[in-house]
Amino acid sequence: MFEHLYETLYEYKEYVVFAGLVVLSLIFIALNDSVQVKRIRSVSAVAFGLVQQGANIIPEYLGLHAENEILRRTNIDLADEAQRLREAKLENFRLHELLKIKEQSVYPLIAAKVVSKNLTLFRNTLTLNVGSDDGIKEQMCVIGDGGLIGIVTITGTHYCIANLLLNTDFRVSCKVQRSRVDGITSWDGSALLLKNVVKTRDVKPGDIVMTSGYSNLYPPDIRVGIVSSVQDQPSALFKTIVLEPGIDFVKLEEVFVLQFVQNNERRTLEDAAVQRFGK
Repeated sequence: MFEHLYETLYEYKEYVVFAGLVVLSLIFIALNDSVQVKRIRSVSAVAFGLVQQGANIIPEYLGLHAENEILRRTNIDLADEAQRLREAKLENFRLHELLKIKEQSVYPLIAAKVVSKNLTLFRNTLTLNVGSDDGIKEQMCVIGDGGLIGIVTITGTHYCIANLLLNTDFRVSCKVQRSRVDGITSWDGSALLLKNVVKTRDVKPGDIVMTSGYSNLYPPDIRVGIVSSVQDQPSALFKTIVLEPGIDFVKLEEVFVLQFVQNNERRTLEDAAVQRFGK
């Protein structure tokens, strides 16, 4: 064993001698109190301190990075929570307005959420998350806090589709609330119009237009919109009356389906009258 140790030391004797001299030099420096040695000690201490300070920057940087990541995630969570609170506040306001409708309605209402919109300018529709299992039937009208929205045209088990006021296939008999003038409201692809009102009738901008009740599909006095403009064409028999809908269809999220169904006796009589008149 000693022979192996001797051979190893002999093989690396230069390094051993150098290490021994370095150790002796450090011992002599430590024991020497001369001015030069003290100065070397001071410089060495300062250099060691700078190196140590530089080395401490690395863990401090890593610690700050981890802390910043925690703060970033906390800010994201807080922002997400604030967004949910704002959304809940807005939803609460909308539901509060809808609750007023439910309290004032003389007909049963079925609450529904809008799950899809098709706003293609000509045949605008909504898809609602209620269907036949919820009591929905075709030709039930859909209303919101601003009044009439449309009418159910297709019913599934759990969903239904409603044509909006802004649909070229939609028609509803209406009246001007102030003057009781009758007309037909329809969408021509660019504007909501109150049609079949002759020039002599009293209709002014700002008048509220409501369902007349003459239709067997819609109960009376549901708000449809407000008259935004009235024009008289020189060669036309009827006024051109443009309505502003009471509903913002872009922002629409919650609605009611009105459980108002056709009166079979009335429909039968009216159909019979049409057939007899046709003959």
